[in-house]
Amino acid sequence: MSTPETTTGTSPDSGAPSVPALPDYAPVPRSSLGPALNDQGYYVGRVERNLYWVTDGTYQAAFLTTPDGVVLLDAPPTIGHNLQRAVDEVAAANGVSNTVTHLIYSHHHADHAGASSLFDPGVVRIGHEETRRLLLRDDDPARPAPTETFQDRHTLDIGGERIELAWHGPNHTPDNSYIHLPDHDTLMLVDIVNPGWAPVYLSNLTEDIPGYLQAPANALSYPWKHFIGGHLGRLGTRDDVRLHQQYMADIDASVRTALPTVDPTPYFQKYGENVWAAVKGLLDATTAAAAAPVIEKYTGVLAAADVFTPSTTFWVMESIRLDLGYASYVHP
Repeated sequence: MSTPETTTGTSPDSGAPSVPALPDYAPVPRSSLGPALNDQGYYVGRVERNLYWVTDGTYQAAFLTTPDGVVLLDAPPTIGHNLQRAVDEVAAANGVSNTVTHLIYSHHHADHAGASSLFDPGVVRIGHEETRRLLLRDDDPARPAPTETFQDRHTLDIGGERIELAWHGPNHTPDNSYIHLPDHDTLMLVDIVNPGWAPVYLSNLTEDIPGYLQAPANALSYPWKHFIGGHLGRLGTRDDVRLHQQYMADIDASVRTALPTVDPTPYFQKYGENVWAAVKGLLDATTAAAAAPVIEKYTGVLAAADVFTPSTTFWVMESIRLDLGYASYVHP
């Protein structure tokens, strides 16, 4: 889809800088959207039995009500105080405790954990051992480090409810963990699959692309019906994870086709001594060639496929080149 030309200068009426012309993008498929938010800017709904999820339309968290108190799964700051409001709403409707006693971190990033400090210092905070190390390093008072950690696998029994935590290696971050609630047919895995949507910049700002590409298969190896991905406005299904898996596989295949076929010669002839300009031109052209068929296939299927596929394609391409050594040539 073409991008309108950017305008600059000042508005003739006000003398203020004019607003650049903004690009148009494909409409968002209705199937990508979630339920409407309430007047306070959140939606809370039942996942299964006493497991609930909360969204502000961009971020997601979840909580489990138990006889011993509430177990909160992540604490995004954009939801903030609405987390407790959602808990209060459910507790009042069901006659259960509204006291958060446990908080499980999916990983250390502030956009998913930055409201942790809103809850009592005595709350038991649980996370991977690398989550603790990274939060101690970052020294952010909004994100107290977990006091209870695990290495590979850990099963929690809180108020008679079972929560299985697992780490299958680095993916989005070095510490990103799988949260499985087998008695609620639910898996929570954050910042891998955005149900109904393409990943945001650089494969959801992923640090380890090989691990990111493997994560959907790991997720599908668990038995579950409901998927909590941490972002946007609706829950996911197994079909959402498979669709994401195919989208990423198509990017991978397209990159492998483009890398050996885009001719670098014109870029190095054009820019001469400015080697970085030549490299940029070559990588941008290869990214565009690889992204084009994927954008065409998924526009109207995954929301924002036309917005972020080039960025994700670039990041996958760099991993294929640098992590896997594909299309790497040794000078004769």
